[in-house]
Amino acid sequence: MSDIPQERRVLTAIPGPKSVELQARRTAAVAAGVGSTLPVFTARAGGGIIEDVDGNRLIDFGSGIAVTSVGASAEAVVRRASAQLADFTHTCFMVTPYEGYVEVCERLAELTPGDHAKKSALFNSGAEAVENAVKIARAYTKRTAVVVFDHGYHGRTNLTMALTAKNMPYKQGFGPFAPEVYRVPVAYGYRWPTGPENAGAEASAQAIDEITKQIGAQNVAAIIIEPVLGEGGFIEPAKGFLPEIARFAKDNGIVFVADEIQSGFCRTGQWFACEDEGIVPDLITTAKGIAGGLPLSAVTGRAEIMDAAHSGGLGGTYGGNPVACAGALGAIETMIELDLNGRARRVEEVMKGRLGEMRAKLPNGGVIGDIRGRGAMIAIELVKSGTKEPDAAATAALAKACHAEGLLVLTCGTYGNVLRFLPPLVIGEDLLNEGLDILEQAFATL
Repeated sequence: MSDIPQERRVLTAIPGPKSVELQARRTAAVAAGVGSTLPVFTARAGGGIIEDVDGNRLIDFGSGIAVTSVGASAEAVVRRASAQLADFTHTCFMVTPYEGYVEVCERLAELTPGDHAKKSALFNSGAEAVENAVKIARAYTKRTAVVVFDHGYHGRTNLTMALTAKNMPYKQGFGPFAPEVYRVPVAYGYRWPTGPENAGAEASAQAIDEITKQIGAQNVAAIIIEPVLGEGGFIEPAKGFLPEIARFAKDNGIVFVADEIQSGFCRTGQWFACEDEGIVPDLITTAKGIAGGLPLSAVTGRAEIMDAAHSGGLGGTYGGNPVACAGALGAIETMIELDLNGRARRVEEVMKGRLGEMRAKLPNGGVIGDIRGRGAMIAIELVKSGTKEPDAAATAALAKACHAEGLLVLTCGTYGNVLRFLPPLVIGEDLLNEGLDILEQAFATL
């Protein structure tokens, strides 16, 4: 655990003068297309705190978008990565391999769902993992079509932009996109026309019908879905939806890919979110929380599918970098030792309890239309009071009010109206509640 005091401290305006000075340098040197949620420049971070260059300490409800689940300076990650740095930084696994890469793949085989023989390939980013999952599925099935879902997010490369549903800011002006990608409905319970109780059965039937009629199941290489949809608004597909889609894939020889890049590694209170309904994917993509903040991603899956690509067909210069692999082994060590699945479930209990109380205090629930998510992957969808009309303006105003008081929160959602909470799994309960106090005060102000 970091030695940073685990307490909020606001000494200056947010951002403070040193951050403002650095922001001016950034504006001159960094491409305008690279955005930031909150332009405070980090000096150090750990536990549930980010300390900026002005000495302010912010409560972290973002974890670098679900990356620093074990904290931003976890002891085991620092220890293992530092030892590896001293030995060597790189050889390229495709030139001369090293044990760390193999050990990460062994751990992934143990931790991911299913007791079948598994193999993995390591890469640098979530988008790379998804793109390689598509390559592997196409090599295995000898088919080309890929099916994804409304509100899904899978990355920013050309292929993964095509897989991603939301246009702004991810796709606008960057086309044309890769072909043979098809989008079908997802069981978005809160917005399903006949209600959440019908969404699982109706959405799966509709999706399967569209695949069968418009694409042809025999042409589909892969079906890719986030078991909890991240950027789309922390949407949990209604119960029954995922098992039905997985069954359809199995019956038709389609590779079922669980994109667990945001939802994996204890984030939802289980090692992987697909375990909630007993889904055993053919392939699973991971990144974000895998290595405590170091760039690493993986595709893990059934050995016979993973082996379909020819020798040399998978790889990349930095894929499975030895320092990142050491970080991953440290992160997994931390997750087990601290029972971060249990910690995530406790975060859910606290957050949903407090958020429910906040909604109860507002007339007819006020702007809080829905409270959802699992573990430490919780969100509220904000709407115009008394309706389901998305309220992106209120969402932005709430986030801004939280930021000013030293609470880092993130927004998401296809309609830009979801506040998402991704605290580090090691956050103290006192900080968690203080952050929720700030949020409650922001609602009162709104």
